[in-house]
Amino acid sequence: MDQRFAMLIDADNVSPKYIKGIIDELAQYGVVTYKRIYGDWTNTQNSAWKEVLLNNSITPIQQYSYTYGKNATDSAMIIDAMDILYTKSVEGFCIISSDSDFTKLASRLRESGVMVIGMGEDKTPTPFRKACDKFTRLEMLNESDKDDKTVQEITVKTKIKGVDTKEKNIKDSSESIISKDVIENQIIKIIAENKNENFTTGLGEIGSRLQKVYPEFDVRNYGYNLLSKFLEEFKNLSIIKNGHSITVELKEDNASKDLVETHIMKLVAAAGPTGMELAELGKKIHDKYDDFDVRNYGYSQFIKYVRSIKDLEIKEIESGHRVISKGSKLL
Repeated sequence: MDQRFAMLIDADNVSPKYIKGIIDELAQYGVVTYKRIYGDWTNTQNSAWKEVLLNNSITPIQQYSYTYGKNATDSAMIIDAMDILYTKSVEGFCIISSDSDFTKLASRLRESGVMVIGMGEDKTPTPFRKACDKFTRLEMLNESDKDDKTVQEITVKTKIKGVDTKEKNIKDSSESIISKDVIENQIIKIIAENKNENFTTGLGEIGSRLQKVYPEFDVRNYGYNLLSKFLEEFKNLSIIKNGHSITVELKEDNASKDLVETHIMKLVAAAGPTGMELAELGKKIHDKYDDFDVRNYGYSQFIKYVRSIKDLEIKEIESGHRVISKGSKLL
């Protein structure tokens, strides 16, 4: 059975041009049983919503601005969200706003065990993004739907203003997207953790764990529709397909790994019978190989990597330090 969602829209902070993308996106998660939008409909600024609401069967909730400078729309949305939560008639909420005022609401809903999807423009503050199970940029939803006419209109407006608005928007958008380096490091960490426990890492696990750490992560932000295609960009990752199963592994540069291990053996041999402290060995390796990272070999800690090298012995000395020396592999 599909999950049921309540879609609550803050008309004061969302443009009607996004509604098609919003509804299409939510269809991936389940059935939208509540469709409500909040705003002061006596305000002429909200008149653009009229046709959109009729065509998409969205119920407008009237909320007068009783006091200038106070956002009554936020309060009405929050009260309705809690009322819907207590009916236990939905398994998730989609809060559509670029306002950080809904951060506490998102957190409270998640505490009650329901899924929270947030949607907002690039300007949406980080606290609200992080409070959701998943956050989606509205601009991204519309990028694939832009026709040539819209692009031409943007270009004309840009020339009239004398400012390269289009380039500025692209720059602002890229600044709100998680860097690929950060994503790659997180994936390497996931694979290393699994490898230490003798587990393989499936593509699905990569996607779900990235989503938990970075709610705003979406491969479409980087120009891809599939996670597997996106991961092919990373030089340290290998995508292994076996029938319907897809796993992700670390690429090992065997040549450089052999060089590192040979250098380790030379250092330990030169230290003599007393051996060399683990910390000192690690420093010398990093001094010689600036880009050395044990995670590239599938290990989360340097000591675990050293233990994998044959003919090395690790001993604990009285000071609590670990000493590496040549000998039979005891640990």
